Amino acid sequence: MKSWIALLAGLLFGMGLSVAGMTQPAVVLGFLDLFGAWNPRLLFVMGGAVLTTAIGYRWIWRQSRPWLATSFRVPTARDIDARLVVGAALFGIGWGLAGYCPGPALASLAGGVPSVILLSGAMAVGWWLAARWPSAKERT
Repeated sequence: MKSWIALLAGLLFGMGLSVAGMTQPAVVLGFLDLFGAWNPRLLFVMGGAVLTTAIGYRWIWRQSRPWLATSFRVPTARDIDARLVVGAALFGIGWGLAGYCPGPALASLAGGVPSVILLSGAMAVGWWLAARWPSAKERT
């Protein structure tokens, strides 16, 4: 059941990205072009996401437990280490260069555009490498 709900949530997310134009790199790069032809569309998408998340979290935390689990599992890590900083920098650099972050890139795979396929492959390699890079706690 969890897998079906995850699939439906992913499809809904991908459709939302497509409808909002976030699968078009020009829209994202236009948002990052503050001193040129600035496009505020991404700002409205992010605002809608933040508002939806804020409302959703307030509602979810009022529940005694999740619908499909026995308890909530909240991350406890608060460390700012090299792994976090390097990962955030690579994410930002890749987003700025390609005009895609992971969600829109994966949603755009269906188009079969070679640059999106290459980008998605590079992301997969990055995820694979990140899973093998030990965290600060694992190195001590």
